[in-house]
Amino acid sequence: MATNRLHRYLRKEAMPTTFCPGCGCGTILNLFVHAVDELKLDVKKLVCVTGIGCSSWIPSPHFLCDTLHTVHGRALAAATGVKLYNPELTVVVIAGDGDLLAIGGNHLIHAARRNLPITTILVNNGIYAMTGGQVSPTTPKSIRTTTTPKGNPEAPMDASRLVAACGAKFVARWTTYHIMPLKAAIKKALKVDGFSFIEAVSQCPVSYGKLVGMADASQQLSYYKENSIRVDSLEEIQKNPDKITVGNFVGA
Repeated sequence: MATNRLHRYLRKEAMPTTFCPGCGCGTILNLFVHAVDELKLDVKKLVCVTGIGCSSWIPSPHFLCDTLHTVHGRALAAATGVKLYNPELTVVVIAGDGDLLAIGGNHLIHAARRNLPITTILVNNGIYAMTGGQVSPTTPKSIRTTTTPKGNPEAPMDASRLVAACGAKFVARWTTYHIMPLKAAIKKALKVDGFSFIEAVSQCPVSYGKLVGMADASQQLSYYKENSIRVDSLEEIQKNPDKITVGNFVGA
């Protein structure tokens, strides 16, 4: 963290983080802390809900607020209960692609459809990183993982467009290379009166990077830089369907 002022948002006993070297989760934790500080949110009225996975460690145990660490895939179901019980709370879900899109996919669809004021940050590293490098719903096609040794036969899920189609009030996708737009999106999402969703495409040098020849975090960040297209560049997106579309999809 850049200043001592921001240290008050972190649990001292949990620092330094246990994220792997180069993991994007540390970047997202940093940006989330800055967003909360810049918005001057009352952390006593902030509840972070997580599932299971590397990204679920972003708020729990690191962020100093009330946290609810749930079972795999059920973060949004639990967050819905928290928000309904006390509508005055700011409720934030931070979880991974395996958690929110695989076992928790149905909860995500209906949370977006209900449009309760819950901010959801999907940390998308394209793999089940914590449990051994298995294929996830966002693993690119043909990528070899521990459960797809001959290559992933399925097309990856487009999480942001799915949530937008379900009626969320704010939907954005940025990578961990785009740190300032990603922070701005988090700040905007935290103020939305309705369901807000941010897909943070994040590097995983250990479980994903080594499978695709990018075991150094800087290689993945360079890839994000060179292979991202802004959402309003329609002609370029049509010509390059395999590149990462970034920007605010809904509520720009």
